[in-house]
This record gives sequence, C-alpha cells and structure tokens, in this order.
Amino acid sequence: MSGKIYPIGIQNFEKIRKDGYFYIDKTALVYQLVKTGSYYFLSRPRRFGKSLLISTLEAYFQGKKELFTGLAMEKLEKDWIKYPVLHLDLNARNYEDKNSLYEELNKNLEIWEQAYNSPYADRAPEERFYHVIRLAYEQTGQRVAILVDEYDKPMLQAIGNEELQKQFREVLKPFYGVLKTLDGCIKFAMLTGVTKFGKVSVFSDLNNLDDISMRNEYVEICGVSEWEIHDNLEAELHEFAEAQELTFEALDSRLKEYYDGYHFTHNSIGIYNPFSLLNAFKYKEISNYWFETGTPTYLVELLKRTHYDLGRMAHVETDADVLNSIYGDEDPIPVIFQSGYLTIKGYDKEFGLYRLGFPNKEVEEGFMKFLIPFY
Repeated sequence: MSGKIYPIGIQNFEKIRKDGYFYIDKTALVYQLVKTGSYYFLSRPRRFGKSLLISTLEAYFQGKKELFTGLAMEKLEKDWIKYPVLHLDLNARNYEDKNSLYEELNKNLEIWEQAYNSPYADRAPEERFYHVIRLAYEQTGQRVAILVDEYDKPMLQAIGNEELQKQFREVLKPFYGVLKTLDGCIKFAMLTGVTKFGKVSVFSDLNNLDDISMRNEYVEICGVSEWEIHDNLEAELHEFAEAQELTFEALDSRLKEYYDGYHFTHNSIGIYNPFSLLNAFKYKEISNYWFETGTPTYLVELLKRTHYDLGRMAHVETDADVLNSIYGDEDPIPVIFQSGYLTIKGYDKEFGLYRLGFPNKEVEEGFMKFLIPFY
C-alpha cells in the first residue's frame, strides 16, 4: 500500500517539503529559469501548478537550502544567497471595484514597508512599490526577487465590464511598470496568470518580459508529463489498476485519455492536468475533478458576449499571433485556449496555422456538462 500523501490544493512549497507531501521535482527547470534570464511571464490554466512554482521560487530566493534536500536543485546550486523577496498573490480575493484592488495592493505594500522601514506610505501604489524595491536593495545589499501570482485575476473578474477593466488597467499598468524602471535593483521577476491580458494593455511599459508560455523547453514546468508519472508513481499505478479491476496498460490508457493532451506549443509532449491526476491517484477513481471545482464565470460571460458558435469549438484553426494575443470582445479563442479548454492538436508549418481541439475527455465531457447549461 502506497504511503504517499498527495498535496491536493496545497500550493506552498515549504509546507509540501516539511510535511512530507508527494512532490514531483521541478527544481532543475527552476534553476534553468533563474540562471538564464531575469524577467519572465508564464500563462497556464487554473489549478495547473503556477502558485506552487511561484512558491518554489520564493523558497529558493530566500536561501532555504534545507527544503531542496534530495532534489535536483541541491546539486545544481552552490551559493545559496538569500535575496529580499516581494511576493504578490492577486488570487487572494474577489475584485468588485477599484477600491478592492487598492486594498489588496495596500495590504501587501504595508507588510513590505514595515519590513524595510519605508516612509512613503502616503504615496500612490506604484510610488510605494518603487521605494520598497529600492530600500530592500539598499538595506540588504542584494537585488530583489519579485514574484506575482495570478496577475490577471482582477481583469478576468471584470470581463463584460469595460469601465471596470479600464480602472483596473489604470492601477496595474504603472504598478507593474515599476519593474522596468528599477532594473538595477531587481535580481529576478516572474508574473503568472491564466491569460495574456496584459501583453499590450497592462504590460505595455514592461516590454522586457520573456514569455515562456509557448517555449518547448519549459512545457513541463507546470503539470505532469507521462515520464514523470512512471518515474514517480509506478507502484501506485499498479495499485490504482487493481482497485479499478483493470490491467496496468488499460489504466495507463484511461488516465491518458482523461487527463493528458495539453500541448502548449506545437512540437511538445503532452502534459497531464496535475490537479485531476493527483485526485485520481488519491481516490483511485477517474472523474472530472478539474471541472467540479467550478466553472469560471468569466468564460461563460465571454462566450455569451461574443455569441460564439460552440459547434466550431473543437475544430478551430488559428495562428500564433491569435494564441498569444490578449482578450478581445471579437474573438474569445485566445482566452479559451489560455484557460485550458482548448489545446494545440496539430500544426501546419507551411501556413503557420495551429489546429485546436479539446485536450482530453475530462475537458470535453466537462464542457458539455457544466458550460453548455450556463450558455
């Protein structure tokens, strides 16, 4: 009987490592990130491991060497320097209006200002952020690591309300723009989110971000690959197959059919949804775990507003510019793709066209069961 404790809903790297939860080692990719660049952006669907990645980076930059014992990072990193870390998680609340966004930024800014004795608490959020970064660098002698999780949460919640979106953009654009003006004080910055809302509107002042969302070398940084399943869960696969009264091969095939199939670039291996996969192993049952956590209202609103023909959903052809584009009223495909409801199924190199479709059976069944009644 396997003794693995699966980290369902746990996104804190330190808690996973200290409390003995199962962890698939992504630290070689984390090391590659921090050693080969400074400013990154990553788009992945919800519950795909973005928050855990940000938490892993936080532990690394805080110099918590003991948490990486037995992982690839332990052999790769020799210096273990402790850097000041500013971690902003915008997933923490609902954003009904501009004030709620100010309150969330203010909550984080107050904590940072206390830590670095900043006397600029009466300024605008972007000015306060500027001085916190500057003071952290000056007081510690080390450049700052800035980690922003779910940067697009306010924007997603305001889909369908253009005035509120405009207000959120007016707050976030100068706030994120600080990262470019203080390049000399910043060691590393990473922003994650579901969508690429900001490539033009929110990040127009921050054009030095390396978008790794469709980079083949980083397809495994979130989610689970087939080799990782067999490398980490081989014994559990046999137990699962026995519980389901299936052969090992039949269970392997069922898991692939239901949870595999996410392709974030045209020439990549398939990636499994980690949330659904870990739930399936914990309960030894194949089910629509990802969809059962809730239908995103922004997606329903978007489909309604654009009057999108759902019959076309599983047979879309489009180009890289569309897949990488920001949300727009006229075409919901970028957001549907970035949210994980469609994935890359094929690529025509001659014409530069991507063929999209449902990644797997869980998404296809869930779409029919959960989304169409709303729509």
